[in-house]
Amino acid sequence: MKTFPNLRNPFDLFASLFGIGLIAFAPGTFGSIFALVVFVVLSHFINMFFATLIIFVLSIFVCNEVIRDLKVKDHKAIVIDELVGMWIALLPATYLFDSMEERITYAISALIFFRFFDIFKVFPIYLIDRNLKNAFGIVLDDAIAGLFAIIPSFLILYFLF
Repeated sequence: MKTFPNLRNPFDLFASLFGIGLIAFAPGTFGSIFALVVFVVLSHFINMFFATLIIFVLSIFVCNEVIRDLKVKDHKAIVIDELVGMWIALLPATYLFDSMEERITYAISALIFFRFFDIFKVFPIYLIDRNLKNAFGIVLDDAIAGLFAIIPSFLILYFLF
């Protein structure tokens, strides 16, 4: 049985988002905030739709490598899935909103709703979380939480602006 995460191992380092997963209190929330910041920075330089697709596939590969010898497959220190979910939730901000105020409002609400759906695992997220105990399941439940976060975030913008 290996010790996880070993931050000298590149897979563990990436899966824990460079050690953020080691934060004792709410590592998923801190991972989500990190994902938001990285998304904002990168969105000025690259196409985030393709970056999100790449990170989705890469995250499944990384999680597969990391969980191979773990007793608990969805270890709390694995927060790369939060990066995927947040990036999915944030995608509309880069393509659909003109003003900075709209983008900021959307991003904050996307963060809040993503965390809500990720923590409370509403249907069908809880089915994936419970039944897919593999790398794909680890990433997929957060990807769906990210998709779910888009709807209420849009509604907030609709009623505010």
